[in-house]
Amino acid sequence: MRSDYCGKLNSNHIDQEVELCGWVHRRRDHGGVIFIDLRDREGVAQIVFDPDRAEPFAIADSVRNEFVIRITGKVRNRPEGTVNPDMPTGEVEILGHTIEILNKAKTPPFQLDDENVHDDVKLKYRYVDLRRPAMQNNLRLRSQVVKEMRNFLDDKGFLDIETPMLTKATPEGARDYLVPSRTHPGNFFALPQSPQLFKQLLMMSGMDRYYQIVRCFRDEDLRADRQPEFTQLDIETSFMDENEITGMMEEMIHSLFKKIMNVDLPSPFPRMTYAEAMERFGSDRPDLRNPLELIDVSDLMKAVEFKVFSGPANMEDGRVATLHVPGGSKLSRKQIDDYTNYIAQFGARGLAYIKVNDVGAGAEGLQSPILKFLPDEVAAKIVERTNATDGDLIFFGADKTKVVNDALGALRNKLGHDLDLLQGEWAPMWVVDFPMFDYNEDEKRWDSLHHPFTAPNTTDIDAIKQNPGQTLSRAYDLVLNGTELGGGSIRIHNAEMQSAVLELLGIGEEEAQEKFGFLLEALGFGCPPHGGIAFGLDRTVMLMVGGESIRDVIAFPKTQSASCPLTSAPSKANPRQLKELGIKLAKSNKPE
Repeated sequence: MRSDYCGKLNSNHIDQEVELCGWVHRRRDHGGVIFIDLRDREGVAQIVFDPDRAEPFAIADSVRNEFVIRITGKVRNRPEGTVNPDMPTGEVEILGHTIEILNKAKTPPFQLDDENVHDDVKLKYRYVDLRRPAMQNNLRLRSQVVKEMRNFLDDKGFLDIETPMLTKATPEGARDYLVPSRTHPGNFFALPQSPQLFKQLLMMSGMDRYYQIVRCFRDEDLRADRQPEFTQLDIETSFMDENEITGMMEEMIHSLFKKIMNVDLPSPFPRMTYAEAMERFGSDRPDLRNPLELIDVSDLMKAVEFKVFSGPANMEDGRVATLHVPGGSKLSRKQIDDYTNYIAQFGARGLAYIKVNDVGAGAEGLQSPILKFLPDEVAAKIVERTNATDGDLIFFGADKTKVVNDALGALRNKLGHDLDLLQGEWAPMWVVDFPMFDYNEDEKRWDSLHHPFTAPNTTDIDAIKQNPGQTLSRAYDLVLNGTELGGGSIRIHNAEMQSAVLELLGIGEEEAQEKFGFLLEALGFGCPPHGGIAFGLDRTVMLMVGGESIRDVIAFPKTQSASCPLTSAPSKANPRQLKELGIKLAKSNKPE
């Protein structure tokens, strides 16, 4: 039905007869001449209809925005003074010969160039929202990213292998989406949170190198970089250690950014241990573009009488840290109060501060409600340690280490953006040497920091059992601009170690056999050393397009409440289906 895409026309097409199809982006009547901006996936072309051709002119006069039409015409140069340098097709226009209305359209629920449309409206009419050039560019770039990832891995000898969507629940750190089985009444499948166990089984099968662009499902609370269903690039390989795997993945990300965006990322990516990242930035995914750092002052606070500081300073799991903000003394009291309210969501009970007005004046040059509680020599040492100068501000966090890290780490990120402190455009890094286990205070037991199949950095099972809190794992995360792009690890490849780790996590032998018996058995049939990584495809593309949410790069995403306004999903099940599945719904106390 067409000879060309609208957005592909240029001066090379001059005097050519073309056939175009698309949507009416805009129609303008200029003194008896009708202009139609015709839009398709590749861009916009300007069509001109003269009254000399009465029939097509009349049809052109009747069309409205978002009508689907087909035109034929001749490409010509735009008249002098009307060239639009901001459009790829801005040098040319098409003199319309014929026009056919393929489909009329109701008035759109919103204008495509309106930036103030509520997200719920956009998602309800997603097929209209996706017509916007920005959204089409996002999905086009996403397609290119997937293509480059596939090409790279194919060239490296990886096999693209699919794994099951209906599987068994595994402990991945979030709730599973359950699917009832009709043929096995009372039993349920789980939608996979990741293909973790299957890709390990593929390594035991001798597939050597595997990858998959795979859909994953997690029933968890949502935020900007999370969706109940998301896509990841899943990778597993045999007979490679963590340095070889991260080196190859770094090569892939370098190639991806160069080919897609013509961006040269730093080489090699800097590496930082988990312990250093938490000490300096309060986060295991720090944004290295932000120059602010947490500086520990626990040793200076141990002997002060002010219990707010001395208490945490003397606690085994406590910390007193500062955040030095150059030029921060210009912050108003209201702004400081707003930041205090902001960090409260991370468990912080307050936000102490010192404004540095005049370093040379000693204590007299400092301004803060807490100075009356601090000896002058302690205040001076804090200023010295933070390298604060005139006009700076020092924030304090004092509490359990986790609370301080969470609160000041989040405050660091917010200040970096609010005060325009970020330096450079791209800052990738590897975070390594994660703890193997994380102690769950609520349930008084150990949890896996990553997942139960991550290998420890020692083969001494007794040492792990005696001191699980000091055991490090062979895990690695790739972080870009403060966002975790991917995470992976070397896996446990012998049954004895796997059973010991499960036991430490409170999974006894009987439960282990019930949940992971197939894995434990497979480990005994000749399992190679192996490891892998998974990259969040949605997050990666979101960063590349400069989006604020992964919904910007997913064709049909869910809302913050995990619903789909477009299809009204989730919806009630047919009573007949429920009866076939042996499911009876409990009465809800919530009103309809």
